[in-house]
Amino acid sequence: MDDFTEIEALRRELTQAGYEYYVLDKPTMSDYDYDHKLRRLEELETAHPETVTPDSPTQRVGGQPLDAFTQVRHQVPLESLQDVFDFQELEAFDQRVKGVVPEAEYVVEPKVDGLSVALEYEDGLFVRGATRGDGQVGEDVTENLRTVRSIPLKIPDAPPRLIVRGEVYMPKKVFHALNEERERRGEALFANPRNAAAGSLRQLDPKVAAARRLDIAVFNIQWPQEEFSTHLETLDYLQNKGFKVISHYSCAQVSQVTERITEIGETRETFPFDIDGAVVKVNNLSQRAALGSTAKFPRWAAAYKYPPEVKPAQVVDIVIQVGRTGVLTPKAVLTPVRLAGTTVTNATLHNQDFITEKDIRIGDTVLVRKAGEIIPEVLSVVEDKRPEGTQPWFLPKTCPVCGAAVERDEDGAHIRCTGAECPAQLLRNLAHFASRDAMDIEGLGIAVVENLVNAQLVKTPGDLYFLNEEDVAQLERMGKRSAKKLLAALEKSKEQDLSRLIYAFGIRQVGQKAGKILAARFQTLENLQNATLEELTAVDDIGEITARNILDWMASPQSRHLIDRLREAGVNMTAAEQGSDRRFEGMTFVLTGTLEKFTRDEASEMIETRGGKSSGSVSKKTTYVVAGEAAGSKLRKAQELGIPILTEEEFLELLK
Repeated sequence: MDDFTEIEALRRELTQAGYEYYVLDKPTMSDYDYDHKLRRLEELETAHPETVTPDSPTQRVGGQPLDAFTQVRHQVPLESLQDVFDFQELEAFDQRVKGVVPEAEYVVEPKVDGLSVALEYEDGLFVRGATRGDGQVGEDVTENLRTVRSIPLKIPDAPPRLIVRGEVYMPKKVFHALNEERERRGEALFANPRNAAAGSLRQLDPKVAAARRLDIAVFNIQWPQEEFSTHLETLDYLQNKGFKVISHYSCAQVSQVTERITEIGETRETFPFDIDGAVVKVNNLSQRAALGSTAKFPRWAAAYKYPPEVKPAQVVDIVIQVGRTGVLTPKAVLTPVRLAGTTVTNATLHNQDFITEKDIRIGDTVLVRKAGEIIPEVLSVVEDKRPEGTQPWFLPKTCPVCGAAVERDEDGAHIRCTGAECPAQLLRNLAHFASRDAMDIEGLGIAVVENLVNAQLVKTPGDLYFLNEEDVAQLERMGKRSAKKLLAALEKSKEQDLSRLIYAFGIRQVGQKAGKILAARFQTLENLQNATLEELTAVDDIGEITARNILDWMASPQSRHLIDRLREAGVNMTAAEQGSDRRFEGMTFVLTGTLEKFTRDEASEMIETRGGKSSGSVSKKTTYVVAGEAAGSKLRKAQELGIPILTEEEFLELLK
C-alpha cells in the first residue's frame, strides 16, 4: 500500500471510529489503537503536507493561538426563548399557540446548560462556527469547535449550504476531572460546567480547548428548512448525517408535555450534561411560520425552568477539609435529604465569613438547596428550631492535618494552611515543584506523582531525590526503563538555577519573575533565608505583603526541613552568574503573533538574560513590540501609540 492510499484508509477508519465513540457512545476501537493510527496518519501527512485536508482527524488537535476572535453576523438569528416557571404558565403558552394553530403538537427536549453555537457547512465541509452572542452577531470560534470530536468535519450528500444550531457543553464527568486537576495545580476552580464550557470555547489557544474535551448537542437546522415539514424530520436528518442530536420526545397534548417535563426533571442526574429546564417546541414548521416571533423570542417555543428545590435538614456536625491549595473549607454534615434527584448528606459552608453571617451552628435546622443543580448549599437557619445551648462555630487556629499555623488571605475570605509539607497539599506541591517553569522534572506528571504518593514513597518534594530505581519501577505503568529516565531527570534537575527553586517552593505571591529577581539579588538560598523585611522590600517589585509571605515561609519548621532535605540531596542553591551582556537594560518588549525561530518563552528568556523585561501588554512604557505571523490586537495598539515594531528578523539582529 502506498502512502496516499494508506492516508485515505486511515482517515476513513479513524473518522468512523470517532463517530462511534463520540456520537454513538459505542466504541469499536481501543484508545491505544486509535492513538497509534492517528500518530501514523500525522507522520504520513507531515511527509506529504499537500494531502492535509480540513476534515482530516489530525485537524482536531488545535491550530496556532489567536490574538482575538472576529465577529460573525448570523445569516439566521439565534433567538432566545420565552421562560415559563410553572405548569400554569405552560398552559397559558399552549392556549396562545392553539389560538392560532389549534391542531399543534409539540416536541420536548432537555434544555442543555451550555453555550449556543451555529455551525456552517459548505458543500458538506465544516467552514465556520460562531457563538450566539446577542443573537445577531457572535464570535468566530471555528478553530476551537474543530476540536469538539462529536462535530462532523465533513457530512455526506450535503446541500450547498447548511447551518445547524447546537449547545456546546462540558460533560459532568469531564468537569469534575478538570476541577480536580486545577485544584492539584493550585488554580482557581470553575463554578459549574457551563462556565467551564464557555471559558474553554473562548480560549485563544485551540490546544487548550482541545484538552477540555467539550461536547455538543445539536437541536436545530437554521438553514435551509424548506425541505422539511416537521422538527422531528430535521432531527432525523441531522442524526443520519452524523450529528449528535439532542434527546427528544413527541407530545400530542399539553398534558403529555407536562409529563415529559416532570420525567426529565426527575432523571436529570442521568444526563451527561447539566440542564436548567426543558424546551417545548411546536413540531410543524409551517405552523411555526404562522405563529412567527416577537422582537425577543419565537412564539412557537418556550423554556420551562425547574424551580430550585429547598428542603430543611439538621446540621449534625461541621468538619473541615484542607484542599490541595491549603484552603480550609468547612462543610456541614446533614441529616439525609433528597434534592434534585440525589440524596444530599453534606453542604459547603464556604468560609468563616459565610458561617458568621448566617450564624450557622451544630444542631441547627437549615434550609438547603442545590446551587446550579450541582453543589448543595445552605440558604439560611430556621432560628425557631434552634436547640438550647448551641454555640457559634469558628475555624481553628492551626491546620487540622499537619498542625501548622493558618492565616487569612489578605485579599479574600479564605483561611489557609502555611505548612510547606502539609500532607493535604502534597499532590499540588509536588506537581508544582516538578512543573516545567519550576524544577522542570521531565516525566514527573500528575499521574506519576499520584502513584508515588499512593505508594507512600514521597511525603515531601525533598523525598523525590531519595527515590531508588527498584521502587519506582514497580509503580503502575512505569517499569525499569521509565524509572531510569525519571531518576536521570531528577538528577539533572538538581542543577537548576536558584530562581527556579525559589519559584518551586510555592511561596504565596512569589512567581517566576519574583524568583528571578530574588535569586539575582541574594545569590544564595542561605542569604535569602537570612534576609530581613527591610532588605526584601528594598528589592524591586517585592512589596511588603510578598516580603512577609517569604519571611513566614522561611521561618516555618516544615520549610526548614524541606530545605535541609534538598541540601542533603545536593540540589543547587546558588544563582547563576549574571551575563555581562546587559544591552536591554531598562527596555520593555512585548511579543505578539507566532514566531518561527523560537517560542515566546524562549524569546522572553533571551530578553531577560540581556537585562530587559518581557511584558504581556502594550503601554506607553513599551520599548519595542516584536510582531510574528498573525499578530493582532497588540500590534494594532502599538501602531496607535507609535511604539517601534520589530519583525522577527529585526529582533534577531538586536540579539546579535
